[in-house]
Amino acid sequence: MTQAQLFFDKDDRKQDQPLHKFVMDFLVKKGIAGATMFEGVAGFGQNDYIQRPTQLFSFDEVPLMITFIDEDEKVKAALTELRSLTNIGLFIAYPVTVYSKK
Repeated sequence: MTQAQLFFDKDDRKQDQPLHKFVMDFLVKKGIAGATMFEGVAGFGQNDYIQRPTQLFSFDEVPLMITFIDEDEKVKAALTELRSLTNIGLFIAYPVTVYSKK
């Protein structure tokens, strides 16, 4: 099994829709076992500037992470195709051991 994590900003877009919606729809269409999206409370990237909302205002570049786990080849194929469709964000993947409830 492989887990993938995709990092990008909430305001990133793919054509006429939010990138996070595009990615989640893509993963469903590819038959990925399941995915979860997390909204970050703070984050920084290449600019080394920490972005976080305050009580007075929120920022547009809210960090998001989508994570999903599936068979190695399905994850690799999904990431390869996603990367060909967008150059936005950071994609990582690594092997995991799943301990099921069975």
